[in-house]
Amino acid sequence: MPRIRILQSIAGSDFSWSPGEVVEVDGAAAAAWADGERAELVDEKPQGGAEKAATRSRGGGRSRTAETR
Repeated sequence: MPRIRILQSIAGSDFSWSPGEVVEVDGAAAAAWADGERAELVDEKPQGGAEKAATRSRGGGRSRTAETR
């Protein structure tokens, strides 16, 4: 089943979706809802691996004595 990410709040008589929510719908509903304004298709393939943490800086920051010119 295709998955869509909700971009705007959508509600009906038997459902309610909030922005950012990812829901599974049938193919016809996914094509109807995923118009770029109300929802967007979610890529089924998992992204690469986990993100790398930023490397820590060595030194830098404020100097110990005030620099005057």
